[in-house]
Amino acid sequence: MNSLLFDNSYAKLPDRFFARVDPAQPTSPSLIALNRDLALQLGIDPDWLQDPEGLDFLSGRVIAPGSEPIATAYAGHQFGNFVPQLGDGRAILLGEMIDREGRRRDVQLKGAGRTPYSRRGDGRAALGSVLREYLVSEAMAALGIPTTRSLAAIVTGDHVQRDRPLPGAVLVRVAASHIRVGTFQFFAARQDVDALRILADHVIERHYPGAAHADRPYAALLAQVVEAQADLIARWMLVGFIHGVMNTDNMSVAGETIDYGPCAFLDRYDPSTVFSSIDQHGRYAFGNQPQIGLWDLTRFAETLLPLLADDENDAIAIAEEELAKFVPRFAKARVSGLLRKLGIVEAREDDAQLVETVLADLQRNLVDYTLFFRRLSGAVEPGAGEEPVRELFADPTAADALFGTWRARLVLEKRSAAEIKHDMDAVNPAYIPRNHRIEEVISDAEKGDFATFQILCGVLSRPFDDQPEHAAFQDPPLEHERVRATFCGT
Repeated sequence: MNSLLFDNSYAKLPDRFFARVDPAQPTSPSLIALNRDLALQLGIDPDWLQDPEGLDFLSGRVIAPGSEPIATAYAGHQFGNFVPQLGDGRAILLGEMIDREGRRRDVQLKGAGRTPYSRRGDGRAALGSVLREYLVSEAMAALGIPTTRSLAAIVTGDHVQRDRPLPGAVLVRVAASHIRVGTFQFFAARQDVDALRILADHVIERHYPGAAHADRPYAALLAQVVEAQADLIARWMLVGFIHGVMNTDNMSVAGETIDYGPCAFLDRYDPSTVFSSIDQHGRYAFGNQPQIGLWDLTRFAETLLPLLADDENDAIAIAEEELAKFVPRFAKARVSGLLRKLGIVEAREDDAQLVETVLADLQRNLVDYTLFFRRLSGAVEPGAGEEPVRELFADPTAADALFGTWRARLVLEKRSAAEIKHDMDAVNPAYIPRNHRIEEVISDAEKGDFATFQILCGVLSRPFDDQPEHAAFQDPPLEHERVRATFCGT
């Protein structure tokens, strides 16, 4: 077998952190997609992965030397309700590898069969959920947003039963780690302070080594997780991403986007937008993501209280001090990011108000969020570039007023129109994984046709490039194509 160099650390933690379990045996696995660049980053020969021996490894049929398959334990708040035991119910961590940049990376099979944490689930994944996560996670990576990655997508040859029989599939997922806020909650619920300390030390060593040298290492850990999440959620908002299920078991302490279930991207700008079919009350609506992020982080801080100080009141004060940094950190990242989308590099006193005015105009006029910012760079100067922006507005005169205010601000930038356009196109994607396109891919794939999947993968790998041959992939859905609900894969 190809020299897969595993260097496992989590599997060496105490047994109560996980269960040892082997993946289920797929009947007739077949490779749908292989991320060759990611394989090379991991030091794995992508040609070998496409051979039968490599496919056996990717599908879980054969356990490679050095691999120690485990399902990790965690708890979590799901839609605000605490569940003391969840865990990897349909995911199995094969082990850890050190990539070519010296980073430790988890390699996990998602949809690999039942584990001790599956509860009533089958531990399998349907093809549609695997393709959605492959497409969206790789699109997020191309957009420069911290995320888990997709190494391979494999159809298993088996069927899974959901509302109807569906083709089964496995996603090979790569992450900095799969440690979640819910992992800490699992041990906090059991008042296992020793395990909390072991886990916190592991996370510090693995993700935030600088915290080990701080006067208060566990407070430094909390501070860095708060910063990472504030920046991450701001970056979601800048591209119109809606996670859909921001439960505490879906928040990675490594600061990566994880668990692409009923996720989606905005078409028309509206902060109240919800796609997830299981989010009946809009808890995880687009505009609620920052406050839910802080809510989740507060649950994380609660688990750390025994480590922050011996006196509970002192520990709470330390936690509150670090949590208070979330809102200003998020606000700064959001506003500065939106200003860059508008071609403004150096913020001025009234710029935050300009940002809110623009967003309010977009909401009132049912404007497509992605197309507006991408087309706006063509209207830095008056002329033909205005009309493609105006036609996005229900009331085109609102666009005219916006042009005046925006251009008056651009004058203060003291950069050429060409420079401003270049900078705007570098941060405003032309292509996102639009919901109707993903549904088209899934529909075709369930019939055995993966051509649209392959095309969309290629388009999304270059989100900031003009691709005239694929210009239709920029278009928002027609009314009959509009996706109104997305679904979790379980």
